[in-house]
Amino acid sequence: MRDFEREPFVVIERDEPGIGTLLLGMAIGAGIALLLAPRSGAETRRMIESRARRAGERVRNAATDVADNVTSRVNEVRDRVTERVGAARRAVRRGQDQVLDAVDAGRYAASEARSDLERRIAENKAARREANNL
Repeated sequence: MRDFEREPFVVIERDEPGIGTLLLGMAIGAGIALLLAPRSGAETRRMIESRARRAGERVRNAATDVADNVTSRVNEVRDRVTERVGAARRAVRRGQDQVLDAVDAGRYAASEARSDLERRIAENKAARREANNL
């Protein structure tokens, strides 16, 4: 057995605080505040209601801000994708046009070569006839 295998070791687990911890802390704080509050029950309820309403408004505003930011980002991404698709389409069209131009040029060259070949054949035939007639 190796020496390091006999040595004790410590395992450390980390638990990140989450929303549950926050809510629990808020509930405990609210309970302590109620116990120590110098106000009457009615005043305390009104104060809690007012603060809860303000907190709700802040949450709604934050949610609206997040939704607006997400919508804005989605629109930006959609615009970029649309532009890239358009650029790709334009590149494909340019390529198609170049291929069609090359095919047309090839057809024209083939037609010219055929005409030249037919002319030479006709000249050779005429030269042979003339040579045979002599």
